[in-house]
Amino acid sequence: MTSSLPPAAPSDTSVLDLAPVIPVVVLHDVADAVPLARALVAGGLPAIEVTLRTPAALDAIRAVATEVPGAVVGAGTVISPQHVRDTVDAGARFLVSPGWTDALLEAMREAAVPFLPGVSTTSEVVALLERGVSDMKFFPAEAAGGTAYLKALAAPLPQARFCPTGGISPASAPSYLALPNVACVGGSWMVPEDAVAAKDWDRVARLAAEAAALGA
Repeated sequence: MTSSLPPAAPSDTSVLDLAPVIPVVVLHDVADAVPLARALVAGGLPAIEVTLRTPAALDAIRAVATEVPGAVVGAGTVISPQHVRDTVDAGARFLVSPGWTDALLEAMREAAVPFLPGVSTTSEVVALLERGVSDMKFFPAEAAGGTAYLKALAAPLPQARFCPTGGISPASAPSYLALPNVACVGGSWMVPEDAVAAKDWDRVARLAAEAAALGA
């Protein structure tokens, strides 16, 4: 899997095919959005999930979408149809949710951008497959059973593909990426809080390059 991306992520492209590692970013200061995104892109991680956990998130998505042409910026922690509308209006090119409902799923479909609904149980996986969705976020990955759980799902549900997120580290990521039903992983280890606070974008770029190499 390559981490190089086309200029746009078309609606029929899966989030799972954007990059082997997707940084999960929490931004408190909009001013950090553009330099952080540029550092991640420079390190080889152009697909960036900005979570809707802070008041700065929407403006951060808008800034990256406008000012960092090499980035494919998406929205994470999408939990309502309003979130879908707001983030796509801000320029989000993919959507990630920690869980899903039929109303949320319908809104994400209508948005016409790639999306990953979140699951943590076999029943949720089967329910999404029943609705024609085969690409999913597995969250919280470590707490929900980790690689052992995903490996157990591969035989009875081979059509399901996952992006595990939650508690994944540089040490555990290769074990996830080695599974046949895992196409990419999400994590925040390449954007440590102290590096962002210090505006140490060179360090972020180095960590991003190390993370990108995990998908080689």
